[in-house]
Amino acid sequence: MVERRATLGILAHAIMIIGVLIVAFPLYLAFVASTHTAQEIVQAPMPLLPGSNFWASYKAALLGNASDGGGSGAPVARMMWVSLMTALIITVGKISISLLSAFAIVYFRFPLKGLFFWMIFITLMLPVEVRIGPTYKVVSDLGMLNSYAGLTIPLIASATATFLFRQFFLTVPDELVEAARMDGAGPMRFFKDILLPLSKTSMAALFVIQFIYGWNQYLWPLLATTSEDMYPVVIGIKRMIAGGDSQNEWNVVMATAILAMLPPAFVVVLMQKWFVKGLVDTEK
Repeated sequence: MVERRATLGILAHAIMIIGVLIVAFPLYLAFVASTHTAQEIVQAPMPLLPGSNFWASYKAALLGNASDGGGSGAPVARMMWVSLMTALIITVGKISISLLSAFAIVYFRFPLKGLFFWMIFITLMLPVEVRIGPTYKVVSDLGMLNSYAGLTIPLIASATATFLFRQFFLTVPDELVEAARMDGAGPMRFFKDILLPLSKTSMAALFVIQFIYGWNQYLWPLLATTSEDMYPVVIGIKRMIAGGDSQNEWNVVMATAILAMLPPAFVVVLMQKWFVKGLVDTEK
């Protein structure tokens, strides 16, 4: 039996609170900056309490800001829509393709099945940065730049999700397969009526991970988009910041950063129970 000491509990909570403060303080500064004017932010020292420019900053961010500087003034509402659609397409596509590929690898017999699985698995060592040049060439030649297809299709396959679903399918008892055969269920009926319901928690955990992955994409959208209408919000933040001596509307930039954090945070909070269950539940 583990002995619980009050001093250890207090120390653990103190360390946790300090860690939360360290992580939350930059977010608080971003929020405070979004409530002040651009002139107030650049003053020294910067105000540490919220100001009175909250609605003006967020309205300028959402509806577009005709800035005098060199940064982009595109409406953030459009950027967030592009990011949302991109993240959802990537997430649903990754889960769908990974489910089917893992199902084929585990339950079908075909020549060189093991080789094909390891070829998929080896792609874990080939991130987007390694194949960025050839991928851009293909997407450009197909005319998919500045489109949802160009933003999502190159990122839609996932060796990680395929591996996780394969490992889960291997834990499904063989008796379920035999029972499905005796009832006359075909492969897709077995997949739809048995495997999919059993995979709900794993799918939920992967949904959270892949949604955040798709939402936070930076390098590929930076190459695949040149039109403001197709900027994801992460790229929009970068385009808002002008270089050189140009004046930046930092209050609008900080408001955009706060808005960009809300959808991923909402997904995590909404699906927290399923996310944790999908990662730790062993009673599949």
